[in-house]
Amino acid sequence: MTQKLVIGAAVALAVVAVVALRPGPAAAPTAASTASVPARLPKLLDLGAKTCIPCKAMVPILEGLRADYAGKLDVEFIDLFEDREAGEKWRVAIMPTQLFLSADGRELARHEGFLSREDILAQWKRLGVALD
Repeated sequence: MTQKLVIGAAVALAVVAVVALRPGPAAAPTAASTASVPARLPKLLDLGAKTCIPCKAMVPILEGLRADYAGKLDVEFIDLFEDREAGEKWRVAIMPTQLFLSADGRELARHEGFLSREDILAQWKRLGVALD
């Protein structure tokens, strides 16, 4: 009998804990709260160096993508000679390396070496990201 009482008390305690720790309904975002938070965008992250020849060839491509897809695509360049930790974080073996990141920061694809604008746009399309 005592064992059944202890088990019953443990089950009751577990139910109370689950109910107490369950998150309540989320508050609807207000205009003020959403206005200050920028929308997260898919990102093309180019990791290279300002002195690397193929990296230099990527500069006009990245600038063009940044201008043409503003508000739809975040385009970022990181110089690995200035930020060595980024190379370790992203496991870069060759410069340049392009990472195709989801809006929540997950790596969707990567490419090592020079990559043309057409190939970049084709990769986004293969990944199901509509930029147009």
